[in-house]
Amino acid sequence: MKDNEKVAIVTGAARGIGLEITRQLLSMGMTVVAVDLRQDLLDALPAALGESAGKLQCRALDVTDSAGVTAMIDEVAEKHGHLDVLVNNAGITRDGLLLRMEDADWELVLKVNLSSAFFGIRSAAKHMIRQRSGSIINMSSYSGLEGNRGQANYSASKAGLLGLTKTTAKELAGKNVRCNAVAPGFIKTEMTDVLPQQAKDIALELIPLKRFGLPCDIANAVAFLASEASGYITGQVLSVDGGMHT
Repeated sequence: MKDNEKVAIVTGAARGIGLEITRQLLSMGMTVVAVDLRQDLLDALPAALGESAGKLQCRALDVTDSAGVTAMIDEVAEKHGHLDVLVNNAGITRDGLLLRMEDADWELVLKVNLSSAFFGIRSAAKHMIRQRSGSIINMSSYSGLEGNRGQANYSASKAGLLGLTKTTAKELAGKNVRCNAVAPGFIKTEMTDVLPQQAKDIALELIPLKRFGLPCDIANAVAFLASEASGYITGQVLSVDGGMHT
């Protein structure tokens, strides 16, 4: 199937990296279902995307709701007759030192960042197996590869996505369904803008390319893995971090 005939679902799509992924997939001619928790952000999405928003559809959804995720994916696949790309991008942080971390902060981050991806994959895989094609892309992180102080919950969730990615790839490869992960480094978003300047300076010293990444850098990687150009790639982790993880 040509990329401009594909249907994609992107979670956490209304801002930051998710917004740029949505923009990039729309620019490839795909129909994109943008999923986000906040209806107000989704309402502003068409204006933010401008002319490229023609094949955009928006769905407000809590991605930790297993039944809700399943119903949404089934509806999209049945409406269009196929589902070709799933991007599990929804994610949050609740940072804190390990010894001070509350159970609620641990559990919420794992639910949003990891469990939601499992719910989406389990549902999407049924449709992709039936059509014998599909690309699933999970948004991991440098923190999932290396760990990060003050982010036990976030790092664990992103590391868990890597195991989920590789297992999914092995289980679905025989049906021509691919699953890969993207691991961003320090990317300029609302999530990182609030960090103290000292933390930003330290991070910059660790980046061989000596600059922070932009959401479009991640969107370009996702677009590649969603396209036919990556048709022989599965079970891989693409680090987009300026050379931090080598």
